[in-house]
Amino acid sequence: MTDPNQLIEDYEQRTAALLEQAEEAKSQIANLTGAATSQDGAVTVSVSAGGALLSLSFGAKADDLPKDRLAALVMSTAKRAQAQAVGQIATIMAPLIGDNSEAMQFVQSQIPPIDVPDEDPAPPTPQQFVVNEEQQDAATTQPPPRPARRPAEDDDTDYDQRSLFKKEGGW
Repeated sequence: MTDPNQLIEDYEQRTAALLEQAEEAKSQIANLTGAATSQDGAVTVSVSAGGALLSLSFGAKADDLPKDRLAALVMSTAKRAQAQAVGQIATIMAPLIGDNSEAMQFVQSQIPPIDVPDEDPAPPTPQQFVVNEEQQDAATTQPPPRPARRPAEDDDTDYDQRSLFKKEGGW
């Protein structure tokens, strides 16, 4: 027959080891980070699993991008970095709860899906329709004309010759 004290001692040891593994997993998940670089090397980001930006750096190609394109590239690269960080949660938890367990299915159901946009190639530059070479030269060298300004209204003309406090010529 098995000694009940030995069973309890073994159970306590396994429970303590499991608690230690759980604390280690908790610490690893709390410190998860993800990093990604855009395909053209213009943007490199590092984010937490929650998506908080930890670092951002720009490569030489970033100088050539319009601001709106650079902003979109920062956002898409940050999303890819976050997806990488979140993807590590299952890897961290697998030794503790098993790859295909109900607990793992629960963990995976609690991780929100991250919509990772594809990196789009640079948007095409707008083309202007040109009929002849003279228009081509004018289109490339002259800025578009500014709209004409309305003349300012002169408020002083209403009170030029009249006093505000005297009744002149009737009210």
